[in-house]
Amino acid sequence: MNTAIATLPSKVLYHGYDGTAGFTGFANEGTWIIFAVILVPVYIMLAAWFLGEPRDTKTGLLGVSYLVGLTTTMWVSMLVLTVLIGLLFYGGAPEPFSSVGPPS
Repeated sequence: MNTAIATLPSKVLYHGYDGTAGFTGFANEGTWIIFAVILVPVYIMLAAWFLGEPRDTKTGLLGVSYLVGLTTTMWVSMLVLTVLIGLLFYGGAPEPFSSVGPPS
């Protein structure tokens, strides 16, 4: 009876799903699709800033710094939000910051 009660929170929160044993790291399929397919227009735009005519290196570098700043802000805020959601709703930090699978 005590083991059933002890595993009840895990069953309610995780519905029988366990960790993916290293699959949910940074470089999985979604990451490759985003960087290799979806961001192709951004790569073309960046190349055009520096290779197109008329060339304006100062404006190109300003645009690159804006893109890097926006991307960094979005990724860091999503990381903080992911860790916060993991702590509040799933009882622990996500995989890169803790062990694989639900907390025991």
